[in-house]
Amino acid sequence: MNRRILTLVAALLPMVAFGVLLVAVPVPFVSLGPGPTFDTLGTVDGKPVVEIEGTTTHPTTGHLNMTTVTQRDGLTLGEALTLWLSGREQLMPRDLLYPPGKSREEIEEDNDAEFRGSEQIAEYAALGYLRYPTAVTLAGVHDPGPSAGELKTGDAVDAVNGEPVYTVKQFTARLADTKPGETVVIDYRRKNAEPGTARITLGENKDRANGYLGVSVLDAPWAPFTVDFNLTKIGGPSAGLMFSLAVIDKLTTGALAGQTFIAGSGAIKADGQVDPIGGIAHKMVAAREAGATVFLVPADNCYEARADDQGLQLVKIDNLAQAVGALKTLTAGGQPPSC
Repeated sequence: MNRRILTLVAALLPMVAFGVLLVAVPVPFVSLGPGPTFDTLGTVDGKPVVEIEGTTTHPTTGHLNMTTVTQRDGLTLGEALTLWLSGREQLMPRDLLYPPGKSREEIEEDNDAEFRGSEQIAEYAALGYLRYPTAVTLAGVHDPGPSAGELKTGDAVDAVNGEPVYTVKQFTARLADTKPGETVVIDYRRKNAEPGTARITLGENKDRANGYLGVSVLDAPWAPFTVDFNLTKIGGPSAGLMFSLAVIDKLTTGALAGQTFIAGSGAIKADGQVDPIGGIAHKMVAAREAGATVFLVPADNCYEARADDQGLQLVKIDNLAQAVGALKTLTAGGQPPSC
């Protein structure tokens, strides 16, 4: 009897040990899978995903959904095996997504900043497509800094000390001969507000001898209305294309999507160029499950997308102008460029 018990215990011990390994041992992998999708023409938490105020907007129809990838970190061996066996998730070495030397919080902050930057670039790309004129635009106002409370991100600078400026090069030249403590007069335009004038006492900056205004500027298309994007906790730049299309759709007559459920992904540059993105296979699964029938694919992602098209019509996109043209062709019943 004792021998039988010992034999049973000996047989069970490896199983118990393996069970402990499954539930208790962490693995250095992260799981990637289909994430939520958001209609950029729709609402989230009662607010438009893309909100434009201060100008006339036009009705839209159909869907222009941005897509995401879900990441699962802190996996145990059992969780990793379960996700891998599901065939729905992809396991990647953790160091590829969370490089050593940076905390998870720091990386998530970087991803969030990249997403916020992509929103701004998406606005510039859309306004450029719509041929709004370029201005010296404040991309940021440093706080604390001399301009905090006087100028705002999004302001367009028209003159420095009464001298007009039309480019960042001219703006920089106007400030080159100033000194810390000197007061400069900035004429600016502000979105949804009257033009204004600010008198700013320049500060010091160890990186330069001239006076410090405390702003970041760029040459960018400028419009007198605001464009806000009301999504949070989304990282990375890959929503840029769909954001730009939503802005254009709301500011022009005729619905770009028609009655079609269109989804897509793509990082966008201020000049409208569409760059490839990661995780497209997962994003296509998410799009299909949400109800999409068409997926906009950055041209350099076409090979990967064709490997499993999920039954979606794949539309190849090189740039924003081509994306708008492809949607108009599609809703008119034609054949847009395909992967």
